[in-house]
Amino acid sequence: MCGIIGMLNKDGKRIDGSLIAEGLSLMDERGNGQGAGYAAYGIYPDFKEYYALHVFLDNLKEAKVDVEQEIERWGYIVYSEEIPTSEKGTIEGEKIPYRYFFKPDPRKLLGREYNEQDAIVEMVMRINAKRSGALVFSSGKNMGIFKASAWPEDVARFYKIKKYKGYMWLGHNRYPTNTPGWWGGAHPFGLLDWSVVHNGEITSYGTNKRYVESFGYNCTMLTDTEVVTYLFDHLIRKHQLPLGLTGNALAPKFWNEIDALDPNVRDVQTALRLTYSAAAMNGPFAIVVANTNGFIALTDRIKLRPLVVGSKDKTVYVSSEEAAIRAMEPSLDRIYNPLAGEPVVHQLEGHAQ
Repeated sequence: MCGIIGMLNKDGKRIDGSLIAEGLSLMDERGNGQGAGYAAYGIYPDFKEYYALHVFLDNLKEAKVDVEQEIERWGYIVYSEEIPTSEKGTIEGEKIPYRYFFKPDPRKLLGREYNEQDAIVEMVMRINAKRSGALVFSSGKNMGIFKASAWPEDVARFYKIKKYKGYMWLGHNRYPTNTPGWWGGAHPFGLLDWSVVHNGEITSYGTNKRYVESFGYNCTMLTDTEVVTYLFDHLIRKHQLPLGLTGNALAPKFWNEIDALDPNVRDVQTALRLTYSAAAMNGPFAIVVANTNGFIALTDRIKLRPLVVGSKDKTVYVSSEEAAIRAMEPSLDRIYNPLAGEPVVHQLEGHAQ
């Protein structure tokens, strides 16, 4: 039922959030007002060298002090503020959106092997698991996630999405199934510069959860999309798999399809399926996963959830519905439906895999 949407200007041109909000709002029948959100890349050019931590706070006293104490154990807060919002109106103000621009410092990690991105991941995990009243929901550089428990148009107005300019945007309209609608459970989900929007259900959640937890990820949200985020981080950032092969590992081909492949390709696909059997995702799903360089879109290997891709000049669009894409760009050069389990990968110019 959920609605997913995304767009990438492959030439890096930045545009405001008006188009993505318009396209997502066209799919309101895919939600019920219990969750929506946006991810945008390139929106913090003045702070692009720092990690932008978007945090939900229960209050500006104990929760804020508590989370800042944890952040400052890992480095320095360069600048912080409440994320500018409009009048709440119909949106339920359960949380206070706050942001920190953060610089990690290896000198604060004495006695530990230091890796900057691993440190950010561990810091986020610690805050979300142990710091009461705070949830880090976005932690990348020069990007940010904006979400709440509301309709897409209300979330766009609340966060003043039209005031941000980015070269890539994702959006999601949620129809909660297995978890209640709440601010933290809305999509996109994020870690470092990853953002994930997802339609459907990962029925292999338990197996996938145990897999990522065996590598130190702490799953606190009790939702499958969180695990999808960690799977992509682990396979691409840690194992250095290209986006396309990551898609093949997470939505593997059937064995009879692998047997029919050219021997060299067959060997690669066999190795992926055997090596990452516990990471493979089952169930009906369509997902779009983005990082700083571009995105991958993917459905399950039977395609039980819809996914449409369109393009115009150097802009690529992806969505649950063709109508949402045409609302953003009526005059497309191409529009098509990817095959089941086919990874659709698009990157910024100069970053193709």
